[in-house]
Amino acid sequence: MPKRIVAVIGGGNGSFAAVADAVEGGHDVRWWRRNRESFGPIGTRQAIAVTDHAGTREVAVKPTDDLAAAVSDADLVLAPIPATGQIELAEVLAPHLRDGQVIYLPPGTFGSYLMLRRMREMGMTADVAIAETGTLPWLCRKTAPDAVRITTRASRLPTGTIPARMSGASLSVISDVFPGAIEPVEDALSAALMNAGPIIHPPLILMNAGPIEHFDRWDIHNEGTQPAIRAVHDALDAERIAVREALGYAPPHFPLRDHYETSDWMYGNLAHDKLVDSGDWHEALDLHHHRYMSEDIALGLVFLVSVAEWADVPVPVAKGLVALASAVTGRDLLNEGRTFDSMALSGLSRDAMTSLLQD
Repeated sequence: MPKRIVAVIGGGNGSFAAVADAVEGGHDVRWWRRNRESFGPIGTRQAIAVTDHAGTREVAVKPTDDLAAAVSDADLVLAPIPATGQIELAEVLAPHLRDGQVIYLPPGTFGSYLMLRRMREMGMTADVAIAETGTLPWLCRKTAPDAVRITTRASRLPTGTIPARMSGASLSVISDVFPGAIEPVEDALSAALMNAGPIIHPPLILMNAGPIEHFDRWDIHNEGTQPAIRAVHDALDAERIAVREALGYAPPHFPLRDHYETSDWMYGNLAHDKLVDSGDWHEALDLHHHRYMSEDIALGLVFLVSVAEWADVPVPVAKGLVALASAVTGRDLLNEGRTFDSMALSGLSRDAMTSLLQD
């Protein structure tokens, strides 16, 4: 397997896991955060502690706040950051990119398109590809400023690229860093419609709003996952799949029920059981500001509703959940969020959309 130069962006749970796995995969990894001070003890130790099924160990890392040094010769820019930060990331990356580089957003919420468009607006001429997938490749949590616990890793990552004409080369690069896990899909919109967060989390936080606000900590994946909520999951996911089918995207559609009932979903065997058993998701949630609301609903679920409207597919469950979230937050999420209207895409024909995604 070829070894790659990998730039990892950010300091969240996923970025910690990304650095650990890429280093242990033998790649040359540069880890960038805007402020070197934000690395805390990592800046001094040049290492993080990683805990997974194999135990706990130290992994040497290369932290930097020099973005040019991190990305200028990278084959892959791996950015497991919140979707709310994608435009800002595009703006700082644009001056440093060169032909043939690949950016990977796990997941993306169609941020691949937004980032590439913003880079072009800034005058970037480099022929780069931006790919996204359906979930964060790790179930993981930081346990200290210099430590991460990885509960399990994704074994199937449906991944699409914009422009789709660069899919072959870009997915080859990504596959070198995620060996055996990457499953190509048609394009970046197909990948965006694989995003699991807007299907899993909205029913879990909205239908558990009472205990979330009453108890100091509440595990939405354990006590909070009951038959009524699973029924809403299934109905919401059926709407997502109906949108994919209406747009001509081929199966597998990665139905969410496989996460709970089989070993065929993105995280593979017994993933939900492992998540619950870890105890890492027994936590405090702020219904106004947690990323399940600010990202998975305000961006991801709103995006699904807007694509459905463009494709003329009814999605009453998705729209109902957005309406509930709007009532909880006091915001008009359908008009504030990430939509085809806000991206100036709603006027495109199906053929024009296909051309945009391809070229």
